[in-house]
Amino acid sequence: MESQAKSRFLRTSPLKMRRVLNQIKGQNVELALNYLHFSPKRSADFIEKALRSAVANFFESYEGKKITTHDLYIKHVRVDGGPALRRFRPMSMGRVGRIRRRTSHLTIVIEDKVKE
Repeated sequence: MESQAKSRFLRTSPLKMRRVLNQIKGQNVELALNYLHFSPKRSADFIEKALRSAVANFFESYEGKKITTHDLYIKHVRVDGGPALRRFRPMSMGRVGRIRRRTSHLTIVIEDKVKE
């Protein structure tokens, strides 16, 4: 049994988000939430919110089962690039410099360890 949560158009770059995701990939949900809650990275807040949503989706769809969060683990995480916001900043000698503010799309899939 598995469940997923998606967060789209997050205002952080996919590269910065992958740094945090590599730390929690394949871990127990409890340990991952603990790591994300105390992580100083800004991306950890977005990932923690999506992971809590995936856990809530899991318990909503399988509410008759006797499963705790100790039995859940992160099966798959993926972050893709979203559209970049293009901004311009004045540079030297009257030129303009383009600044791309990147966005991300995050997908988290969790599964229980108990197989039926």
